[in-house]
Amino acid sequence: MSICSERAMAGCGRGPAEVAAVGERAAAWGLVLGVVADAVFGDPRRGHPVAGFGRVAAAVEGRIYRDDRGAGVVHVAVLAGGAALAGWVAERAVRRTGAGRVLLTGVAVWAVLGGTSLAREGAAMAAALEAGDLEAARARLPHLCGRDPSGLDAGEIARATVESLAENASDAVVAPLLWGAVAGVPGLLAYRAVNTLDAMVGHRSPRYARFGWAAARLDDVANVVPARVTGLLAALAAPVVGGSVREALRVLARDGGRHPSPNAGRCEAAYAGALGVRLGGVNVYAGRAEHRPELGAGGRKAGVADVRRAVRLTRVVAASAAVLAAGLAWRLGRRGR
Repeated sequence: MSICSERAMAGCGRGPAEVAAVGERAAAWGLVLGVVADAVFGDPRRGHPVAGFGRVAAAVEGRIYRDDRGAGVVHVAVLAGGAALAGWVAERAVRRTGAGRVLLTGVAVWAVLGGTSLAREGAAMAAALEAGDLEAARARLPHLCGRDPSGLDAGEIARATVESLAENASDAVVAPLLWGAVAGVPGLLAYRAVNTLDAMVGHRSPRYARFGWAAARLDDVANVVPARVTGLLAALAAPVVGGSVREALRVLARDGGRHPSPNAGRCEAAYAGALGVRLGGVNVYAGRAEHRPELGAGGRKAGVADVRRAVRLTRVVAASAAVLAAGLAWRLGRRGR
């Protein structure tokens, strides 16, 4: 018997398509492993990989910053491209080892996923609001969004929380899972890099109006499909929070495009329809007021009682996205990409 025959079970002699199929099926199990790890452990309290990436990004910015779009393009290309390259190299190193591919994908998913921490923050906010502790609620709001909490009452904090849960259900859960399903570890790391850069430099300010343009636009592109999938999943999950699928889909179709963001509005409109509430209004960021159109017009204003409902909806959306992503990765694996 030849050495190749003796080692057939280890993969020797497999063609490229067979090796790819084994790897992609392992990627599907890795996605499941990462979701379970996130559910059990949440984000690490110290040494979070995303925080480490943020420090590297800040250091690169300090070296190449100029007040123009070209410098911003270089900034994004170096950092997001570097993250994708690191993921590709890591995958190549374990491409013929099913267990290694599962473990690598699982660790990458756990590192970039934020679903458990998002739900925990929402639940903590609900507890503070239900206890009438407005100061504690104001102190927690920066954990969820960049809105100035100092002048917000309980109702406005509740609205901000629901809107943040809706948007971050896409950014922190659905998008990384879908990118992991279709592009593996490079997709996971590149997406989180782009999303982190958008949070760091993609906002409108005198310093980043031009330098952050590339990060903001690339983040918009990366979230086009995930945001719409998030909206659809939230609408379909409406019954778990006492809502109507039909009404949620109607609000999503009618109001999803009214938001200034090409993606956030899809998520927020679906949540508004599923919860039967009205979102939008005046938001204040660092002293700058922004007027957002109402989503779910006709419903009551989001209130304290809706925060826990939004947390429940977010958890169902996250679980649905995990099943969808694992199934997609498995199907792509069976086809050998």
